[in-house]
Amino acid sequence: MTAVATDNAVREIVRGLRQDEKMISPKFFYDERGSQLFDEITALPEYYPTETELAIMQDNIDEIAALIGPQASLIEYGSGSSLKTRVLLQHLIDQAVYVPVDISEDHLLASAAEIREEFPGLEVLPVVADFTKHFNLPNPAVMPRRNIVYFPGSTIGNFPKDEACELLRVMYDEAGEDGAMLIGVDLQKDPAVIEAAYNDAAGVTAEFNLNMLRHLNREFGSDFDLDSWQHDAQYNENKGRVEIRLMNDSRQTVNIGDATVVVEEGEGILTEYSHKYTLEGFAEMAAGAGFKTARVWTDPDELFSVHYCTR
Repeated sequence: MTAVATDNAVREIVRGLRQDEKMISPKFFYDERGSQLFDEITALPEYYPTETELAIMQDNIDEIAALIGPQASLIEYGSGSSLKTRVLLQHLIDQAVYVPVDISEDHLLASAAEIREEFPGLEVLPVVADFTKHFNLPNPAVMPRRNIVYFPGSTIGNFPKDEACELLRVMYDEAGEDGAMLIGVDLQKDPAVIEAAYNDAAGVTAEFNLNMLRHLNREFGSDFDLDSWQHDAQYNENKGRVEIRLMNDSRQTVNIGDATVVVEEGEGILTEYSHKYTLEGFAEMAAGAGFKTARVWTDPDELFSVHYCTR
């Protein structure tokens, strides 16, 4: 990370910690260890989204591939382990290029290398970027007929509603003329099912949450006392979202860059939301960014959904 990027990140972190409710953007989860832990979370028995979304993709892949059409550029936001992406890549027709985009460079490049090895005829052009902002697409060897922005895994739910709307507008622009978006969206359901997914028995989600502070201490020079923080995740049914925090059990003064922040005993830092949508609610939000919801697939229990939206 460049000195300028580091300075900007430190300013963003300090601004968040000085809000009335302290917060840190969830993008700071994703150093290499954080990315590895998230991959572990997706395999946990309590964590239904990954397995359910994968089943939806497998059950409907022929229709999905037909809607995308031949010679498309697949632009994946937050490439992760690319499990569901492999299902797409195995079925797309004469695909022009695969462009995985992620802020975690080491994890991204390792994932891209695996895709290249598994699909030797496919051009893979990874982009290290914060995908919440506009970024430059690479120039592929074969000019694609259209861009498909792919955002699996319900990550759209991690953003507050206003930021999610802004991200959808970024996706709309990146999709370009005649482009489309394929996106995973978690649905509202029994709160007990939701809360179990974010408080797994093995404690992997807690470790993932706490790793954010380790990342900040190592990468940005902060000095959080790691032993005084505990994972907390609760479903707010009125707002339709899981609220994930790190709770502090002793007063401490945290230094980061040239700034100092005091965290009181019992005070929390909001690290992530996970919004759960209705089908109608998400379609309305996508429409606000310019998208038209052309097709939606769900599992039989309507735990999760995959939306295909056109410009």
